[in-house]
Amino acid sequence: MTGLLIETPLPDLTPAGRHPGTVLAGQVARRAGRSGALWGLIFGLFVVIQTRAYTSTYKTQASRDQLARAFGSNIAMNALIGSERAINTVAGWADWRFVGILSVLGSIWGLLTSTRLLRGDEEAGRYDLLLAGQTTRRRAAGQALAGLGAGLLAMFVLTALGTIVTGRSSSVGFSLGQCLYFSLALVAGAAMFLAIGALASQLASTRRRAAAMAGVVFGISYALRMAADSNPGLHWLVWLSPLGWIEESRPLTDPDPTALLPVLVLLILVTAVAVHLAGIRDLGAAALPARGSSPPHLALLGGPTGLAVRLMRPAASGWLLAVAAFSVLIGTTAESSAKDATGSNGIGQEIGRLGGHGSLVTDYLGLIFLVLALLIALMAAGQITAIRTEEADGYLENLLVRPVSRASWFAGRLALSCILLVTAGIVAGIGAWAGTASQHTGVRFGSLVTAGLNVVPPGLFLLGLGALVLGAWPRRTSTAVYGYLAWSFLVEFAGGVIHTSHWLLDTSVFFHMVPAPATSPDWPSAAVITGLGILGAVLGGILLRRRDQQNA
Repeated sequence: MTGLLIETPLPDLTPAGRHPGTVLAGQVARRAGRSGALWGLIFGLFVVIQTRAYTSTYKTQASRDQLARAFGSNIAMNALIGSERAINTVAGWADWRFVGILSVLGSIWGLLTSTRLLRGDEEAGRYDLLLAGQTTRRRAAGQALAGLGAGLLAMFVLTALGTIVTGRSSSVGFSLGQCLYFSLALVAGAAMFLAIGALASQLASTRRRAAAMAGVVFGISYALRMAADSNPGLHWLVWLSPLGWIEESRPLTDPDPTALLPVLVLLILVTAVAVHLAGIRDLGAAALPARGSSPPHLALLGGPTGLAVRLMRPAASGWLLAVAAFSVLIGTTAESSAKDATGSNGIGQEIGRLGGHGSLVTDYLGLIFLVLALLIALMAAGQITAIRTEEADGYLENLLVRPVSRASWFAGRLALSCILLVTAGIVAGIGAWAGTASQHTGVRFGSLVTAGLNVVPPGLFLLGLGALVLGAWPRRTSTAVYGYLAWSFLVEFAGGVIHTSHWLLDTSVFFHMVPAPATSPDWPSAAVITGLGILGAVLGGILLRRRDQQNA
């Protein structure tokens, strides 16, 4: 009888089949690994397809020398992609073409992935249960960073496979060591901004603020690299930019591993600081001090549209300021950059491919306005992602329990996003005019404002595409929108040098633009692109009404 009253002590409970020190690492690794593998596959295929297209299009040394003369002194292209290499060789062309573009895309992937899987999951409450187990905040941060490292490794492996396949070709001839070092340089930007995003996730209290903080670092780095590559006298600025360190590594033409030492130092320092901050702050709090209390601000809280304005106001202000600053800069430097490019056919060839036929200054502006189209498209991607975040974080539930329909909320949110994109286009045109007017270039105000409006339709199309995915497959909204944007960017830049098939170019929304103000906008084409965006938004709204909310 006594034996029945004595309970046998239960063994320590541990997660089934896992060690408690690896649960969070495995969870983050699965999610980051899928994303990293996808982007690594894109990077690898891009290297394979573009390099083979180069070797098949420019078979003779004479044709490669002609290409180098055309693009060698193209200030705009060098500022966007990176300083010009000896692009009359396969190695030099690959260095110039891939390092600048893929390091930028990898950096954007890194900061978005890191802030989503660290601060985003913590903000959504997923860390509460994990930290209730056999781990600490500091160990959890270390596990999460290890999981992010698994995603980076997946990206590196697939990128390296594509590079090795390319290098084995007899017309290319890259050694295994060159391929691995080249792949390392291509993913170095992703590595740095994974760490920077992790640090921002400790400093900021929300995922949106963390992503904005890391985005500011990226924007400054890219601006410094652009300034360094656009003017030989300012080339020293390249050493102040993390993206500039990658450029200076020159993995295929003049390998300099010491240029990547600052990358390694940055990774170690930023990662160590992020783990330290994770251990000294409370769960859900931020390392940066915040005001304990503040008077209530009730403006714009009278309805869903006013709330949407209030939520999007900080990000919208930042984007409009960035567009204005960039457009003033390109307007101020348009004449000098065009003069520097005199004698080069690079800008003329690029504009001719797109259908332009203006003066050298307007040709230059037409090419640079394509970059503004990319900025506005990024703004559209950010808006549709923010709409999805409002649903995933539960904000939408507080509206739908009141007499507010999903359709009215969604329509109001999309309408505000459209107004923001159109405003950004107008701001771009006015800013470019202000810059050109200060240099007395003679470019008319109306033509530049029209050119600003000309870059808006791709953003509207992307907004509609995102709305459609949000209605049909909400948890893949961010992946679909940013994935298509990256694809369009890669295809458009590929068409600038390589004669790619027309059906492939048609898949890029940027290919259907014309380079205003170098030529008059193609309004029928813009109307078709905008109409497809509206159609996607309508279908997305219908699907949104018919499905359940998804808060994951």
